Amino acid sequence: MEDVIRGKVFVLGDHVDTDQIIPAKYLSYDPTVPDERKYFGKYALSGVPPAASGLPNGHVPFVADGEFASEFVVVVAGSNFGCGSSREHAPLALSAAGVRAVVAEGYARIFYRNSINGAYLVPFQTPRRIFDEIATGDEVELDPAAGELRDVTTGKAYPLDDLGDVTEIVSAGGLFPYARRRGMFERGDEGR
Repeated sequence: MEDVIRGKVFVLGDHVDTDQIIPAKYLSYDPTVPDERKYFGKYALSGVPPAASGLPNGHVPFVADGEFASEFVVVVAGSNFGCGSSREHAPLALSAAGVRAVVAEGYARIFYRNSINGAYLVPFQTPRRIFDEIATGDEVELDPAAGELRDVTTGKAYPLDDLGDVTEIVSAGGLFPYARRRGMFERGDEGR
């Protein structure tokens, strides 16, 4: 896991579901093929309706036309982020787009676990409703050690909940590398 994540933030509201994160019509791409995996990034958050983007002045696209990655490295959202189907492609799509962390008031359990297990991105939780205070395009610094998200644009700082035990899994690169490191596989099981 990175010491500090810096970059632009993309702001969403409550109840962003997995079909908004990566619409089902784009699941025909194979994430194990690099030339196809990039399409998950291209279409990440393409299902979010403009009104749900939390932007008073209209919708800013998450990924610009003709691009496969986003300029935004952190997503800030409200409660129940990643709800809906148990689509493991949702955190993969955000990761393929260049997102390194999501900061939300709360997560759907399956999205949270898929993010960690695949080490796609770090799902931070915040005890405050900060999506009302941060604007899409603001520059932010996310410091896991300090437990803080700082909006460099406004100078405001927001607390983050401690990741606890999942820190080791994310730092190892996902659940399987973590299990290997901890000796949890029997001889011959490492390739599974």
